Parts: sequence; structure tokens; C-alpha cells
Amino acid sequence: MQSLLADWQSLLPEARTALAAEFASRHMEFMEPSATPEDAPAEFRELITVRRYRDLSEAIVARAVIESAGIFCFLKDENLVRLDWQVSNFIGGIRLQVASSDVEAAEEILAQPIPTEFPIPDQPGFSQPRCPRCTSTDITWERQGRKAALASLYLFSLPLPRGSESWHCNSCDLRWQDDD
Repeated sequence: MQSLLADWQSLLPEARTALAAEFASRHMEFMEPSATPEDAPAEFRELITVRRYRDLSEAIVARAVIESAGIFCFLKDENLVRLDWQVSNFIGGIRLQVASSDVEAAEEILAQPIPTEFPIPDQPGFSQPRCPRCTSTDITWERQGRKAALASLYLFSLPLPRGSESWHCNSCDLRWQDDD
């Protein structure tokens, strides 16, 4: 009964009446607990859209960065895009929203550059790969011939080699193989 009394604010009125009657039938002293700040009704917050994201994964990372700074934020239309990712462009993307008082702090956090190097415990660390020609970080790892190998395996049940692996710079269109 004490655990029910601890959750007094969450009980329906009928359950509160029944609990008070049970205390009276057992000749126990009953005092209605006062409301605590945790039990207070939710307050309305005016949220401002700080950024829009087409991809859910990018929006979740941005939300995590903002929340790690102790700022309350919300992803509007997150669940709608989870149901059908193609609707993201139609609705204008997933909106990252913060309270109006936190807009400047959130903008400052999101404007920080992505680090090119960071230490990893018990490992040599990570250094962002760069294009050898233009030093851009807008590069992708590609496997040449992978689609053909999969199609051959599916159509003819004949495995082909995967092909070569290389980097591709999206800025200057250079392709190179890593020496490592």
C-alpha cells in the first residue's frame, strides 16, 4: 500500500478513493501526499526549427550532439520518416527543434567543424582520409566490379572475383588505391 501511496499522483480518482478507504478500514492514518515538481503538468515549450535533414541518420546524430551539450531538442516528423523514408522530401525533411532560448547555443554547436583526427583508447587513433590531389575530405570508398560479381553469382551461380577497391574524390574526380 505504501508503494501505491508513493504513486498517488498517477492514480485515477477512483483508485485514490479506494486507497483512502482501505487505509480507513485498517485504521491507519492517511494523509494525501502533496504534488511534487515531477508530478507537475508538462509545460508548453515554443520550439524553433534550427536545421532540416533529409536523412534520419544525420538528424539523429545532430540530435545526439545537441543533447550531449545538455540542451533539450526534438526531431519533428522523425517517426513519419521512419515509417516511409520517401516522404522526407515531401514534408520538407526532419526538423531539429530547440527551445527559443537555446537557438544560439544550438547553432553554435552545429556550426563546429568535424574533427579530422581524434584519439581512440587502446588504438592508434583515427585520422580522416584526404584526397592526395586536392586534400578534400569529400571522398568515398568504392569496390569496382562488385555489382557484376553479385549478378554473376545470382544469374549463373558462378562466383567472380570482387574486383578492385579504391578511393574516389567527389571534388576533383580522382581515383586512387590506398597503399596501406
